[in-house]
Amino acid sequence: MPLFCTLAYPKKSAVSEQGSFFKRLRSGAGDESEMSFIDHLEVLRWHIVRSVLAIVTSAILFFVYIDEIFAKVIMGPTRNDFISYQLFCKLSHALGMGDSLCMPPMKLNLQVTSISGTFMSSITIAIAGGLLVALPYVFWEIWKFIKPALKPTELKYTQGIIFWVSTFFFIGVSFGYFMLAPFTFNFLSNYTIGGMGVIDYRPTLTDYLDTLIDIALGAGIAFELPMATWLLSKLGIITPDFLRTYRKYAYVVLLVLAAIITPSPDWGSQLIVVIPLALLYEISILIAARVKKKQDEEWE
Repeated sequence: MPLFCTLAYPKKSAVSEQGSFFKRLRSGAGDESEMSFIDHLEVLRWHIVRSVLAIVTSAILFFVYIDEIFAKVIMGPTRNDFISYQLFCKLSHALGMGDSLCMPPMKLNLQVTSISGTFMSSITIAIAGGLLVALPYVFWEIWKFIKPALKPTELKYTQGIIFWVSTFFFIGVSFGYFMLAPFTFNFLSNYTIGGMGVIDYRPTLTDYLDTLIDIALGAGIAFELPMATWLLSKLGIITPDFLRTYRKYAYVVLLVLAAIITPSPDWGSQLIVVIPLALLYEISILIAARVKKKQDEEWE
């Protein structure tokens, strides 16, 4: 069967299961009486309220210790003694690559261009940190809202989903903070054009925070690829055969992405980025194959 047919027309039982799930979500599965639309909104409202309270509480704690967090965490990738720089240099020597992964000292002097810039940057750090810490609880609240619509067999398949979603996310954030951020900031801070002294390089604190948050959260989202594959496979949108067929094209995309993320021309730095992304893709294939096998067993 052509590939587009496989993607566009999942098996009839899969389609019926999808429709059944959304119908159960609207009607409140497990209850004798159906919940009205207003009742669902009320339940959803309290899930949102509790999630926001968790984020705000975590953000307040971050704001209380903002000085220590700013000096040790936020500005960490800009310090020459940052742990990632030391590990990269030791790894480069251990692999016989010389100083290929040893990065030059950074030249980064941040500035604030508005009278409220420092305070607003503190608020940004507190909110981003609060969201990061409270995210597992937010996932749990979302899960509690969806859980009543699931059948016992579906609940069995989704055991530990909060743990895995949170784990992949935090691994991605750590990868972005300890791996991608040092390469990015070191390259950009030492990049020159037009000769020395022509350009006075003084990025703003807001620009730095936006870049750091984008890198960390972006990597966290990217590392959710296995969980996204699991969901799309359950819905019949993708198959393991599809992922295997387009593996070589996916690897080309990963290499291009690694080259963009790590502007340094040496292959060592690009390899450090592309290996985790390739592993995520292979894990996604295994997950899709496992989902398909279980679905085939149920349909027999």
